[in-house]
Amino acid sequence: MSFEALGLSENTLNAVRRKGFVEPTDIQREVIPRLLEGGRDIIGQSQTGTGKTASFALPLIEKIDERERDVQAIVITPTRELALQVADEIKSLRGRKKVRVFAVYGGQPIGPQIRALERGVHIVVGTPGRVLDHIRRGTLRLDGIRYFILDEADRMLDMGFIDDIKAILRETPRNKRVLMFSATMPREIIRLAEFYMGDYELIKTSEDELVPELVEHEYVEVVPVRRLSLLKDILDEGFYGIVFCQTKRETRELAGKLARSGYPAEPLNGDMTQKARESTFWRFKKRKTKILVATDVAARGIDVSDITHVVNYSLPQNPEAYIHRIGRTGRAGKKGKAITLIMPGEYRKLRYIAQVAGVQINKSELQGDYRPGKGDYDYYESRNRGYGSGRRRYRRY
Repeated sequence: MSFEALGLSENTLNAVRRKGFVEPTDIQREVIPRLLEGGRDIIGQSQTGTGKTASFALPLIEKIDERERDVQAIVITPTRELALQVADEIKSLRGRKKVRVFAVYGGQPIGPQIRALERGVHIVVGTPGRVLDHIRRGTLRLDGIRYFILDEADRMLDMGFIDDIKAILRETPRNKRVLMFSATMPREIIRLAEFYMGDYELIKTSEDELVPELVEHEYVEVVPVRRLSLLKDILDEGFYGIVFCQTKRETRELAGKLARSGYPAEPLNGDMTQKARESTFWRFKKRKTKILVATDVAARGIDVSDITHVVNYSLPQNPEAYIHRIGRTGRAGKKGKAITLIMPGEYRKLRYIAQVAGVQINKSELQGDYRPGKGDYDYYESRNRGYGSGRRRYRRY
């Protein structure tokens, strides 16, 4: 089934094409038509990395009335990182439709959020604590919403947000559509659905594989001053792929350094105009550019079957980010390689990511000494610095 067969408007289809999406995933095939047609509430059981954000974002964009100023839909996420990712994904899919999307989360001043909500927002994406804060202040009203989406419900449960979710749901009208997405289906989630949802449908997809089987996973421990040298060694392996960075600024700086060294690299980030991103992506597909230096959000629409490598220039923030990044390679029956660069002391986090993602990440056999050396960093015993015996620290010469 194609996106054209799902009942989406031409505006939304054009946005999907610009993102580089070719065919809908299983969860998108199941959820999009149901949400467009109306009817029962939905619980979607689907693993991270299967495209569930677009499965609810595309129908929401179709259903939102641009002429209204009130909040018509709310998406609750467990973390602020995910809130920002979801908000950016919805924005990237709205095309020419003037749907106002805004993310609210803790850890930043509440004043700018209040002013943005006062100006009018159609879709609010937020974390439970900050959403409740706005509700109690009277700066966010949910009595008119038509859609309530709970993303990563099982993770909400694990993080102790279930009472906050119940408090938010009590502020919403009865005649709304409710969608819950969860990788697993613990009993508490079912109880929540039975109490707060009407007649609901459970949708399970067959996309149980978190990352492609044909990907070889490796890691290299490296100090910051030697990361660029290590990356160049990797790029010399016949590289056609993506180097993932954490920030937009880092994509620009790293791509510039590589280009000045003779490597065909270009940045891809959310600060670029849509036209510039499309142009960069076109050059990458045509292999005029062989190295994309990208942020997570900017790379979400990349669907190229013969990418050879993915490099995590810095350790991903969480297993979901790792899964998303690695999913760019090892496609269409072709082998791929994923190489993650970790700093000294990050191995425990890498091991956690591997466990959740269900993969084995082996130490790379890349030749070269990327550990600290004279002129870079020097080990010293922290017991002489007041940190306690047995912990290592690094010092610049």
